[in-house]
Amino acid sequence: MKTEVLKISNTEIAVINSDEVLIKDVQSALELIMTVKYDTGCTNIALNKEAIINDFFVLSTCLAGEILQKFINYGVRFAVYGDFSKYTSKPLKDFMYESNHGRDIYFQPTAALAAEKLAQGAAAI
Repeated sequence: MKTEVLKISNTEIAVINSDEVLIKDVQSALELIMTVKYDTGCTNIALNKEAIINDFFVLSTCLAGEILQKFINYGVRFAVYGDFSKYTSKPLKDFMYESNHGRDIYFQPTAALAAEKLAQGAAAI
């Protein structure tokens, strides 16, 4: 796991890239939140999609909702970045679209865009 802290418009963002799956379930998501908060002090996290178990992207598993609720509950804004073109589920695409128009959860094609969205969302608060 490689973590880089970026500062955009007075907002610190932890951008994480990992070859291994870091979020497998709710507990591993909580562990990531706490580790990042402790190590960096950041409450804005961008994570590559390969570091999240594929079941997260199958909405019928309810895993995405459970995990993202933990980020909200712990006051952490979260962005997932990567290539989402292989996902053809209309509900998932709708979910990502709606998330991208909010202020707490984003799905972006690159780490730079994910960090920028997190900074914009923080500035809107």
